[in-house]
Amino acid sequence: MALHMSSLFLRTLREDPADAEVPSHRLLVRAGYVRRVSPGIYTWLPLGLRVLRNVERIVREEMDAIGAQELLFPALLPKEPFEATGRWTEYGDNIFRLHDRKGAEYLLGPTHEEMFTLTVKDLFSSYKDLPLSIYQIQTKYRDEARPRAGVLRGREFVMKDSYSFDVDEAGLDKSYQAHRDAYVRIFDRLGFHYVIVEAMAGAMGGSKSEEFLATAEVGEDTYVHCASCGYSANVEAVRVPTPDPVPLDGLAAAHVEDTPDTPTIETLVAHLNERFPRDDRPWAAGDTLKNVVVMLAHPDGTREPLAIGVPGDREVDEKRLGAQVEPAEVEAFTEADFTANAALVKGYIGPGALGSEGSTGIRYLLDPRVVEGTAWVTGANEPGRHVVGLVAGRDFTADGTIEAAEVRPGDACPRCDGTLEAARGIEMGHVFQLGRKYAEALDLKVLDQNGKLVTVVMGSYGVGVSRAVACVAEGNHDELGLVWPRELSPVDVHVVATGKDEEVFVKAEEIARELEAHGVSALVDDRRGVSPGVKFKDSELIGVPTIVVVGRGLADGQVEVKDRRTNERRSVAVDDVVPTVVAEVRGTASAAEVSGDTGDTGDTGDTGDTGDTATDGEA
Repeated sequence: MALHMSSLFLRTLREDPADAEVPSHRLLVRAGYVRRVSPGIYTWLPLGLRVLRNVERIVREEMDAIGAQELLFPALLPKEPFEATGRWTEYGDNIFRLHDRKGAEYLLGPTHEEMFTLTVKDLFSSYKDLPLSIYQIQTKYRDEARPRAGVLRGREFVMKDSYSFDVDEAGLDKSYQAHRDAYVRIFDRLGFHYVIVEAMAGAMGGSKSEEFLATAEVGEDTYVHCASCGYSANVEAVRVPTPDPVPLDGLAAAHVEDTPDTPTIETLVAHLNERFPRDDRPWAAGDTLKNVVVMLAHPDGTREPLAIGVPGDREVDEKRLGAQVEPAEVEAFTEADFTANAALVKGYIGPGALGSEGSTGIRYLLDPRVVEGTAWVTGANEPGRHVVGLVAGRDFTADGTIEAAEVRPGDACPRCDGTLEAARGIEMGHVFQLGRKYAEALDLKVLDQNGKLVTVVMGSYGVGVSRAVACVAEGNHDELGLVWPRELSPVDVHVVATGKDEEVFVKAEEIARELEAHGVSALVDDRRGVSPGVKFKDSELIGVPTIVVVGRGLADGQVEVKDRRTNERRSVAVDDVVPTVVAEVRGTASAAEVSGDTGDTGDTGDTGDTGDTATDGEA
């Protein structure tokens, strides 16, 4: 049965919501798809729920197509399995914790690795039961510190999480590839441009990891790609090409110089060029070694200072650093921390005070570009003094290396001689080769062909279902409102009755009934006493792909059919409008092909290229 604007639980807004930061947030609220309950928590209204269910349907179809089986876990989970894997502590403040009336501790599930693992352990015990892939589409909960952008980053969200279980790594490779291929089909059908990039596994653990990022200027993730070889990676996962070591023979001795009032790289470089000019080239920021100290807050409550040495022309990227030190969180090193570490001279920190063997004992990690034999200007651990020509591997060493320096456009590609370009995206899917992390923690084993107990190898695969609605809206709107891809639209056709003549409303209802009889869903704007201008604006804001306007032209036997994406209009004879629109919805060549056909109208055609690094989703 067709929906009717006169009775639909819907209120469109002319003004943007005050807290809207991005187009999807603004338009989904204005068009009546979602409604804010509190920060990061939203109600899905009837039209929005239809779009959400369409995303779920696409995900479910593609998961079922690879033989994955659907189940559903509870959202309320006991503490004990998460203690066994260490994640009860690792999650820190990022999960919702609660007690029942007896004092037992629970959490609202942020993800369900433990539950999947324990369920397979409970039911399966032989290699004959594997391979297995199971999934759920379920509401998750995370206590986001700063929920933002509407349903793009909320505290409650719908996610598809699936897991594969195999006897060995060869089986995992096959399961991983099957899920990856399914994701390509899912995101092609959702209708937005995306890239597949190398990623960090993060708190999930595991080895190989890739993200599916929807390209968007409002995205929180930065990724880089190389036009020469096709390399793509989230900046958190970029590995800096390491230069070859420099021979130590013949290098000049390091010497300490007075450098008053030079607590910043900029002032230091200016001082060096004024007081110690060089014949070959001027001093530059890249000749200096910047030592940044941060505080790591570990989930168990302990705090640990960490020093990072990077070339002075680079900043420490907080997201790259955070990805390297998870599950610890990075905090600023405060004045109180400097007071507690008197050997650190703010603005003049040098390697001599750092490292497990240094005077402070603070762990010291270097950027991979600081290789043996490279000479640097860096702090001397004295106010107003720097060391010139301090050589790595000769004059100082560190406790290790860390990938924490910012990645910039123009940097060398890790795989070829090309350079990197940067862009932003929204994480829509993530696939991991988990390995045996959770199986070992929860003792998931099966008997192999030789009757020997072996630990099961797992993969983990997630899709942001509710986020996909906002992500599609980000890539499918114009100045007038939303422009839904047909497969996601809440209905196929928006029938607008304009004017006051009863015949117009009768004909609009008749067209809607005939469309529904052909399996084409319709929304009828049958509101009386509402001006045509308001109805047109609402139809453009709501964003259904095909709009049929029944109005003054009806007297001449004509109605208007509008394509919402192109905004092209054309007049169609009223007797031909139903077969014409049905053909358009189904993507068939002509109206004649659907005459008398009442079959399904779902458009499941491919919407884009399926290359590894870029996919154009044309709705």
